[in-house]
Amino acid sequence: MKRPISDQLDDNIGHIEAIFAKNSDLVFRHWSYGPDLRHKACSVYYETLMQGEIINYMKSSLQDLVAHEVGPGTTITPENVISFFEKNGVSEKKAELLDHLDQAVEQITSGNIVIFFNQWNRALVYRSLTIESRPISEPANETVVQGPRESTVENLQKNIGLLRVRLTTPKFKTVAISGGGETKTRVIYGYVEGAVDPEALQEFEKRINQIGQTEILETSFIEQLIEDSTWSPFPQHRYTERPDTAVAALLAGKIAILVQGTGSILLCPGLFVEFFQSSEDYYQRTVYSSMIRWLRIVAFALALTLPSIYIALSTFHPELIPTVLLLTIIDTREGIPLPAFFEALIMEFFFELLREAGVRLPKPVGSAVSIVGALVVGEAAINAGIASPIMVIIVALTGIASFTIPQYNIAIALRILRFPLMVSASVMGGFGIMIVFLLILLHLCKLRSLGQPYLAPAAPFRLSEFRDVVVRAPLKTLLQLPRKHTPKS
Repeated sequence: MKRPISDQLDDNIGHIEAIFAKNSDLVFRHWSYGPDLRHKACSVYYETLMQGEIINYMKSSLQDLVAHEVGPGTTITPENVISFFEKNGVSEKKAELLDHLDQAVEQITSGNIVIFFNQWNRALVYRSLTIESRPISEPANETVVQGPRESTVENLQKNIGLLRVRLTTPKFKTVAISGGGETKTRVIYGYVEGAVDPEALQEFEKRINQIGQTEILETSFIEQLIEDSTWSPFPQHRYTERPDTAVAALLAGKIAILVQGTGSILLCPGLFVEFFQSSEDYYQRTVYSSMIRWLRIVAFALALTLPSIYIALSTFHPELIPTVLLLTIIDTREGIPLPAFFEALIMEFFFELLREAGVRLPKPVGSAVSIVGALVVGEAAINAGIASPIMVIIVALTGIASFTIPQYNIAIALRILRFPLMVSASVMGGFGIMIVFLLILLHLCKLRSLGQPYLAPAAPFRLSEFRDVVVRAPLKTLLQLPRKHTPKS
């Protein structure tokens, strides 16, 4: 049962002090107002959630409540309090009145200022959260040669504004929800009415409402809570930190999820073909963009299968290798004590260590460690007779191919699936590769994202949507109104 606000100021302050015990940054600012300063009030707020100049301005403004607002012998009322705050401009937004202490506690923890008045069983709150956030800069993970340079930040309101300024239509709907648990993180999801699939939206709202009291610290928490297959190595939703990419996805019928304190936007449902698309594809000429997309598909295949193909050919199918190349490989492998599988496994392990070290180290040091480490380890492995030059080349090409994939989370799936392919190639050769490849294909055919087929529009085949898959059709074809969705009767 909700506890009402008392008309005695001391009672309210006592309850707040008991609830917020051992909070050194919680401020209780007592002040007086009205004729002869005989009316008492108290402002409660977290000083770490707002700027000092705003606090000082609030203090001076509240002390200006004079006799013409509250006459002698008159008890303060909600009407003259609201009139005072609007007239003196203490806050840019209208003040709100609270009836329960639970509401006051929630507003304080949200970074707002709550004002309790003596002889009044209501409290006043106004928005005052002024945490400094990272300025809008260029995207760190989605850099482009041509196109917008703006990136989302950790401020939810700024991110929504970046979308609104590009999507100036009342059909862009935003729905706010509050995370559960202790964090009460603000979450907003948006979609374009008429473009989004009603079935996908209904399924999303069903799943997002089931989160309940789960703590939400970052966008990836929502991804893992609403995804269809938790144990799949393939991501079922994609991320972006580019407002233009998010707007394009919204116009294509996607749902965008934004979380306070997170500098990325979650887009769902995510389809397999979309992980090979980049925003720059639509800013370059059709021929070039299509060629680059084909290059990414080839790179995906190389990053997934190149080590396993080498293991299968050198171990089980040497007759498929041209004679001159075979003699070269035999010559470079002379003196190598390890089979091709263990040689590839060791080099892949070293490469993954270098990649992870480059990510975790400070930025000025990370790139140097990755480059120097790769050169030193590769050369040392060859000189020590642990790996052959051809294996170092194959592992390096595999890593380079994985870096060409625009979406980082699909590249992680390649890193995971590469090892079972290597094991199967070392046991059964090319036949083993085909078995694992078919298992992966079956898994992709079965996988869903918010109930939508993961391999669409390839499976099920939709010819009308194939204009933006393996090739990028001319903008004259792509720039059409979004496909309209109507509920099934």
